[in-house]
Amino acid sequence: MKKKRLQELEQASQNPAIWEKPAEMQKIQRERALLEKSVEGWETLTGQIADAQVLLEMAVEESDESTFEELKSELQKMSKVVDELEMKSLLSEELDGNSCYLSINSGAGGTEACDWAGMLLRMYDRYANDHDYKCEVVAMTEGEEAGIKSATLLIEGPYAYGNLKTENGVHRLVRISPFDSNARRHTSFASVYCWPEVDDDIEIEIKDEDIRIDTYRAGGAGGQHINRTDSAVRITHHPSGIVVQCQNQRSQHANKDKAFKMLKAALYELEIEKRNAEKEQAAGEKKANEWGSQIRSYVLHPYQLVKDHRTDFESGNPQSVLDGELDSFIESYLKQQALNKKST
Repeated sequence: MKKKRLQELEQASQNPAIWEKPAEMQKIQRERALLEKSVEGWETLTGQIADAQVLLEMAVEESDESTFEELKSELQKMSKVVDELEMKSLLSEELDGNSCYLSINSGAGGTEACDWAGMLLRMYDRYANDHDYKCEVVAMTEGEEAGIKSATLLIEGPYAYGNLKTENGVHRLVRISPFDSNARRHTSFASVYCWPEVDDDIEIEIKDEDIRIDTYRAGGAGGQHINRTDSAVRITHHPSGIVVQCQNQRSQHANKDKAFKMLKAALYELEIEKRNAEKEQAAGEKKANEWGSQIRSYVLHPYQLVKDHRTDFESGNPQSVLDGELDSFIESYLKQQALNKKST
């Protein structure tokens, strides 16, 4: 089925009429990328299984220890591919394959909280790089002394939303403060929210009277991610309370277009959440992870531990997690959600 669909998309992409429709071409290319990854993974696995069978026969016939060792190596490669395919099977929701927006906001606590939000920004940037995702900062407000007050990232790549939606919630840091001359232990909070990028052909009505558009100069030092311009745009959607902003494009028009796309995606996600909430209410269930709940603690002092409070999954190496190694946390949460669905 997937191979057949991939062939259909390849034929469609070669149609000259599509070349004049960038939005349709982009949609085809996005679906192709998802299918190619899936088909490639399956073909890799079947090829490795065939090679392993040949090696096993050779090892048995010749009682060759070196061939057995080679077989062990092949089995380890197969195990990795199986894990990747299992992860993709957990990402079965309609929008899981999409790119996403991810916002980070510092909590109360001034410089401490801003520095923690900045650490999270670095963590997700490294996660994106490790997974060959394109990560772009579309808006950022820097802290007065360190870190950031807020930032919004556009993370582009197959299954970016499916993976990073697991990060929604409040993240807690416990450490000896580098900003405290008395070297006291501090607790800081920052919130993370992820929503999917949606196609332009999805119909979302945005009434002129429901929004306020403000323009402003991008603040802060900027750095490599931000183009300093006088054309930053902020859109407030009054009925939902959603606020989006974009400051990384060179023109006000481009920033406005991108901000509207972000708003459209956020409103679409809000509608999906409402539908899911209605389904859960009808089934007499409560949502386990509400916005604002503390999902994970990163403890750097008096011991070293990162713990996800939803799954109880732990890592004794906080530095590796802060360097972007989130796969185990993401996988454990997705598996738990899959089990919850099966049990209902």
